[in-house]
Amino acid sequence: MSENVIIVMIGISTLLGATGLVALLWGVRTGQFDDQSKFIDAARFDNEEELRDAVMMEEKKKARQKKKEDEKKKKYMPVD
Repeated sequence: MSENVIIVMIGISTLLGATGLVALLWGVRTGQFDDQSKFIDAARFDNEEELRDAVMMEEKKKARQKKKEDEKKKKYMPVD
């Protein structure tokens, strides 16, 4: 009877290991671990305040770009 328990335990552990491997491969293939800016930002911004300032500056930059695009659309006049 103990041999059967060992065989079942080996089967279950193999199944769990295969499931983990499939999950890891899926994560790598779909880019779940691709966070290239994480380590760069960690080196550039030492504390939370600097990181918040950087995020705020990025939001302002995006807002300016959007405003420029909106102004270009307003100035556009079709040819008569």
